[in-house]
Amino acid sequence: MSIKAAIHHLTHYKYDRPVVLGPQIIRLRPAPHSRTRVISHSLRVSPGDHFVNHQQDPYGNWLARFVFPEPVRELKIEVDLVADMTVYNPFDFFVEDTAEHWPFDYAEEIRPDLSIYLEAEPAGPRLQAFLDTLDKSRQRTVDMVVEINRRVSAAVGYIIRMEPGVQTPEETFEKCTGSCRDSSWLLVQALRHLGLAARFVSGYLIQLKPDLVALDGPPGTDHDFTDLHAWAEVYIPGAGWIGLDPTSGLLAGESHIPLAATPHYRNAAPISGMASFAEVDFAFDMQVMRVAEHPRITKPFSDEAWAALDDLGRKVDASLAAGDVRLTMGGEPTFVSIDDFESAEWNTAAVGPMKRALADRLIRRLRDRFAPGGFLHYGQGKWYPGESLPRWTFSLYWRRDGKPIWSDAALVAEEGADTGAGAKEAETLLKAIAAELDVAPAHVDPAFEDPDRKS
Repeated sequence: MSIKAAIHHLTHYKYDRPVVLGPQIIRLRPAPHSRTRVISHSLRVSPGDHFVNHQQDPYGNWLARFVFPEPVRELKIEVDLVADMTVYNPFDFFVEDTAEHWPFDYAEEIRPDLSIYLEAEPAGPRLQAFLDTLDKSRQRTVDMVVEINRRVSAAVGYIIRMEPGVQTPEETFEKCTGSCRDSSWLLVQALRHLGLAARFVSGYLIQLKPDLVALDGPPGTDHDFTDLHAWAEVYIPGAGWIGLDPTSGLLAGESHIPLAATPHYRNAAPISGMASFAEVDFAFDMQVMRVAEHPRITKPFSDEAWAALDDLGRKVDASLAAGDVRLTMGGEPTFVSIDDFESAEWNTAAVGPMKRALADRLIRRLRDRFAPGGFLHYGQGKWYPGESLPRWTFSLYWRRDGKPIWSDAALVAEEGADTGAGAKEAETLLKAIAAELDVAPAHVDPAFEDPDRKS
């Protein structure tokens, strides 16, 4: 289940006298190629005495052309939309074999269509110096564009710049700062100079406060917000247009809702048009709110919710006891590594380089939390069809009355620890245990690791 986020976007011009407006081009409808699903969208423009034509520009973006036949004292533009913020993997795409590695040539059948996205402005000395530092050796195309995006993000400090227009790459490198539109245009030019088709994108950025503060990496925003934003897209055969956000250095995700994607930034302005001279009072407001928020595993329950669950559980237990219903319950919670959750050992492989050590740490934390004095057992687990050997299981046992079964936790070696113990020490220990149990030493038999076992 996902979060549904509603955006309200207001742009309001008030004039101190009646003004004549030229045609106003409004690009505030999400573009057809948006990967974030837009559930609803509305555009309201006042004054209401106008003519409107809804069109698509030469690049496939939606635009609305408003014509005002009479002078006006204000121009008010309101957008409301609801977006489905389902998380998606921005790397979920395929790349054609011919473009798997850079440099590559676009196929003849699409190169003419991409030609306008390949036209680079002459590189100044600062942009050229940046390009000269890039690795030009043969490499995976995806790795290459990700690295360029990261490099631009590192080179350009982000600032909120209220002045109109977009800086040239030379200005941005000279200042080492720029707005999102400045760094995005720089990235577009860099990609084109490397033979990659790129375009400029304007759109909405929705940032929602995460359910939990990240254990590693940046913590993210501490409140929900939305704003107009700019980023770049690069065309990779097989994958299509891939969004790159040089402000963050990351790929565009579900938070990015494109409004216009164009070869040049001047054709991507959210609102453009002329007006006769007047003093202007300008107001701008953007708000985002969650209109649907379903329970999900990433958001912990509140103390009140836990109290309600506990209260319900006690009522269920009382009802079961009153009806003499006797139940047993088993469960197998599944855990994955927070650092490397995509590797085989956390998805398909039975064993792996980190699984046993992390499992050992987890079972010890569970012992300390729920069963101090509990007994740890490391043994054979389930044997699944199609697998040559059984899996392993770490188990924890304790007494209901709280009396300890195992007193010294330090006597149980941690997984991977170099204790120096070998076969000889194991034999000595087992014979001592046998003597303590009055078992004849002859019943102590050696056991050997199965050579087919991979750990």
